[in-house]
Amino acid sequence: MKHLFSAAAITAAAITATVTAGRASEDIADQYPQSELYSKPVEVIPHVFSAIGATAPPTYENSGHNNNLSFIVTGEGVVVMNAGASARLAAALHAEIRQVTDQPVVLVINENGQGHAMLGNSYWRDQGVDILAHVDAVEETTENGDFILQGMQRYNRDKAEGTRVEHANITFEEEYDISLGGVEINVLHLGPAHDPGDAQVWIPQWGLMITGDIAFHERMLPIFEGTCTSCWLETWEEKLEPLAPTYVIPGHGHPTNFAQVRRYTHDYLVDLRGKIRDHLDAGGDLAGAYYVDQSEWKNLDTFEELATKNAGRVFAEMEWE
Repeated sequence: MKHLFSAAAITAAAITATVTAGRASEDIADQYPQSELYSKPVEVIPHVFSAIGATAPPTYENSGHNNNLSFIVTGEGVVVMNAGASARLAAALHAEIRQVTDQPVVLVINENGQGHAMLGNSYWRDQGVDILAHVDAVEETTENGDFILQGMQRYNRDKAEGTRVEHANITFEEEYDISLGGVEINVLHLGPAHDPGDAQVWIPQWGLMITGDIAFHERMLPIFEGTCTSCWLETWEEKLEPLAPTYVIPGHGHPTNFAQVRRYTHDYLVDLRGKIRDHLDAGGDLAGAYYVDQSEWKNLDTFEELATKNAGRVFAEMEWE
């Protein structure tokens, strides 16, 4: 299969996909009620599709589809980014892929070890499809897989039927390269960022990166206990920035450009760390850290749920730097 298309065509496709899909706000109800998916997959650039998840936390109403489930169609098979939050959600994505192409799914990549990235592995493994993940993501699913499954079962109830913990059967550490149907796909682990085992899918010939959770823009990024935000910034500046993808499908939110995810990921982390540094230098404590000014970012979905938590976790990190 030859892939010949202009930059203008790609840009038009990306804009059309974003505009027609609408904003993935937590206030918007299920956009695709006839499917387990929160939204129908859109073609972001030629041959690359993404089903954009809700930017809300996982719920029964969105079936746990609160991240982006993407797939790349080549002349020799389909590569999927993220297994989905359940076996039923994975099956719903597979049904959509079959509407697009007769090519089989040959590989599923877990962007990290979180439930919405890997709980659908059981469905794909039952189809005979290989699962790829970073070694740290598999360590996470091995250690906490039962806990992750139980959390999904609580909110998803009957929709959790048929899901079991299934770990990736192929792992990598720094890079895993795939050549399929004339498409060169680089699966990368650029370094520590949002979660252990973060993976990115980079297609240099198309200027496209499926970033996973290293990059956010429509919803506020979550900082977990143990997240190293200084490491995240180092990974961004030294490894991601030089690649400078033209087109970005983030882990959450609509396809966009690199400047936009830089603003709401890199610049947000720099700003929050600066505010916490000023607070520490003034002798401030943890209680006061929760109230540092983050109003610049209040337009982001999940701001109310995450802003104060993020500030507290950055304080705990920076207190001992």
